[in-house]
Amino acid sequence: METAKIEELIRAGIADAEVSVSGDGRHFEATVVSPAFEGKSLIQRHRMVLDTVRSQIDSDELHALSITSAKTPAELS
Repeated sequence: METAKIEELIRAGIADAEVSVSGDGRHFEATVVSPAFEGKSLIQRHRMVLDTVRSQIDSDELHALSITSAKTPAELS
């Protein structure tokens, strides 16, 4: 799976997300910034991101995705 495809899936599933994904083809890391994370716990944020690629994980098209950061735009300032 390519990083651009993972970024596309996350953007499609999380409103107004800024997404950056890196990886080696099987193991990936994602940084996601979205106002949709407002009021959500870290676990809820990670679940939101993982839910966007759940079918790819379940089919083993995507082996592993680590979320290195899931923040709101306000948390970046």
